[in-house]
Amino acid sequence: MKIFGLAGWSGSGKTTLLVGLIPELTQLGLTVSTIKHAHHRFDIDTPGKDSYEHRRAGATEVMVTSVDRWALMHENRGEGEPDVDTLISRMSPVDLLLIEGFKSYPHDKLEVHRPSVGKPLLANEDESIVAIASDAALTNIRCPVLDLGDISMIAAFIASHCGLGETAKDGATE
Repeated sequence: MKIFGLAGWSGSGKTTLLVGLIPELTQLGLTVSTIKHAHHRFDIDTPGKDSYEHRRAGATEVMVTSVDRWALMHENRGEGEPDVDTLISRMSPVDLLLIEGFKSYPHDKLEVHRPSVGKPLLANEDESIVAIASDAALTNIRCPVLDLGDISMIAAFIASHCGLGETAKDGATE
């Protein structure tokens, strides 16, 4: 499983780009999964639901399943956030795992940069950034700068960088 990340400051458009990249990458024949880092507490369950009551009662993990999907919720119970390697190990194997956030993890990343956000380039301090997608021309940059509006080109760059050719129907990668 290849791992590639999207990093950038809040408001730069990481999620918008990621949502655009997934169908482009799947059209290339790749299976894709994602990990999204949240910088705040979140809950995907609501009071009154059975699964919420299971967690509130003290269950460490609760799985909810139906004909369409299943979800596994894991309570850290004061243990702190797991490291990226632990989270990756919990994912089912796919061709490409895209990680949004986790700027400090040393996986190859694409920086999403909009000068209008008013923040400095992360690439100046982070050697794991292998390209920048921006909505403006950038000069004196050590890595390729891609047009943030050209999602097909960005998807092709990521697939090529990760060594993922078009996947055959039997699931084998060229």
